[in-house]
Amino acid sequence: MLDHVSITDTGNDRDVRAPGLAALAGLVADETRAACLLALLDGRAWTAGELARHAGVAPSTLSEHLGKLVAGGLLAEERQGRHRYVRLADTRVAQLVEDLAVQVAPPAAHRPRTLRAASAGSAMARGRTCYDHLAGRLGIAVTDALTAQGLLSAVSGPEGRIDGARAVTPAVGGAVTPAVGGAVTPPVGGAVTPASRERATGFLLTEAGLRWFEGTGITLDRAARRPLARACLDWTERRPHLAGAAGAALCRHALDAGWCVRIGSERAVKVTATGERALADLLGIEAAALR
Repeated sequence: MLDHVSITDTGNDRDVRAPGLAALAGLVADETRAACLLALLDGRAWTAGELARHAGVAPSTLSEHLGKLVAGGLLAEERQGRHRYVRLADTRVAQLVEDLAVQVAPPAAHRPRTLRAASAGSAMARGRTCYDHLAGRLGIAVTDALTAQGLLSAVSGPEGRIDGARAVTPAVGGAVTPAVGGAVTPPVGGAVTPASRERATGFLLTEAGLRWFEGTGITLDRAARRPLARACLDWTERRPHLAGAAGAALCRHALDAGWCVRIGSERAVKVTATGERALADLLGIEAAALR
C-alpha cells in the first residue's frame, strides 16, 4: 500500500495514489480475471486448470491472467508437483472483491437459463461461504440471532454509533469510551467491548458475545490484524452479515463440527440436522429459517 503523501510533497494537485488505484482497477477490469476472483471467494485454493474450466478459457490464456493477479498482489500461489494452486492473497482482497461484487449483483429480473443454474442459485442464496464466513439467508439468520441475544451490536457511522445507544468514540488502542454527552447504553446481555484496533467496522462483539464464543468452544483469534467483528453486505439479502475474525471462527467451527456441509462445486453450504439442533439450542434459530 502506498503511504499518504500530501500535495506539497508531490509539487502538484494529483494524489500520488492515483497510479496505484488505476493499476488495481485495471487488474479487476477484465471479465476472465473477475471470474477467477469471484470463484476464489470460496476461500479454497484452486488449480490453474480448474479456474480455466470455470472461466471458459484456454489454460494458456488463464495462466497469463493469473500471472498478472499474482504480480499485482491479489492472488497468492503455491506449487505442489506439477500443479499450480492459487488463492486470494488475504482477507483484505476478499473484502475488496465482495464489496465490488455487491455493486453489480444480478438484477431482480435476471432468470437462470437452466434448471441446474436455478438450483445452484437457490442454494447460494440459502447459504454459502463468503471467503471465510457464512453468508446468504444462513449468514443473516445467524447474525440476527447473535444481535437479538445481545451477543453482537450493530454500529454505524465514523464515530462508532451503536444502534439504540448514545455515541461512543473508539479511543487509541481500540477501547471504547463514552462520547461527550452521555454514557454508553449496553445491549441486553452485556456491555459493549470491542477488540483491539477495532473501529467503526459495522459490528461489535459484546462482553456476553465474547463469553458465548468461549463457552461454545469457538476459538477467537484476538491477536489477528483483522477486526474481531465486521459487517459485510450480503449481495443476495442486501443486509449485512457477520464477518471478521469472529465470523471466520464461527464458519470454521460450523464446518468442522458438521453443522454445515459444502454442496456443489461453488460456495453453497447446507445446514445439517446436527446444525439445525445446535443453532436452535445455542441461538434459538428455527429450522425453517435455515432451509
